[in-house]
Amino acid sequence: MKTLKAIYNFIVGDMIILVGIVVIAILLGLIASIGALAPLRVAIGPILIVAALVTLSATLYREARGKR
Repeated sequence: MKTLKAIYNFIVGDMIILVGIVVIAILLGLIASIGALAPLRVAIGPILIVAALVTLSATLYREARGKR
């Protein structure tokens, strides 16, 4: 079990990052595949950047508060 936790910590580092990236991937997949969301396709890049920054900021805020 320690080995799996070590691999998880090496690859992901934090559960907030893992969940954030999964949500971003699902959101961008929905934008790309659903026709009603076609106007948002031109903003996929900025959405990705903002969502990644929010995810990383949430992780940094949690680390700064010292809750692990």
